[in-house]
Amino acid sequence: MKRNELLNGLAHLFFPNVCVVCGRELLSGEEGACLDCLYKLPKTHNFKEPDNKAEKLMAGRIPFERIASFCAYSKGGTLPPLIHHLKYRYGKNIGLLLGRMFGKDLLGSDFLAPLEMIVPVPLHPKREKKRGYNQAEIIAAGLSEITGLVVSAGNLLRVVYNPTQTKRTKTQRWENVRDIFKVADTRLFEGKHLLLVDDVITTGSTLEACGMALQACKGVKISIATLGEVF
Repeated sequence: MKRNELLNGLAHLFFPNVCVVCGRELLSGEEGACLDCLYKLPKTHNFKEPDNKAEKLMAGRIPFERIASFCAYSKGGTLPPLIHHLKYRYGKNIGLLLGRMFGKDLLGSDFLAPLEMIVPVPLHPKREKKRGYNQAEIIAAGLSEITGLVVSAGNLLRVVYNPTQTKRTKTQRWENVRDIFKVADTRLFEGKHLLLVDDVITTGSTLEACGMALQACKGVKISIATLGEVF
């Protein structure tokens, strides 16, 4: 047996390539999650439903065109371990995979047709350095691969380093993100229909704060896409 084959065999023995949802060993061609778990994802298909739950949640808070979430996010469900792996286990492959899957669902839809540019919700540079990447940018990259929409990262900025949103109330979440975003060059987004992308929408506070910052861009239109929704 060649040395590389031996090392690969040992690595597979002690660090097996398993599904992050069910723990089953992945087959050739499977990446991050097995096909069975991916098939079980609770897709909402709400991009086909004007006035869906996410749109009702954000109604009256910021001007927006449409909102779509790929899947329902519920405790004990299939999506939470995938999002956890993406954010805290350096699971960039999961983010790309889910972004591509979402993009394939959106192809040919009225939701996708008017969009011109993808804008991921930014992390503060300190948090992005600690994590190694911005999970919203990874999701956006997957969406871009399928839809062909260009990703604009670095123009919408998070300028305040604030605590995590986890375990905060709706009011606390809003207070935590108010005035923490700004647009570096408003001309880049002027007259554009942007797709604002994040991992999960819970109370909508972060997306609302981003949307308010984007209003500084003349003639901008905003739609929103997230991998999960928690309602």
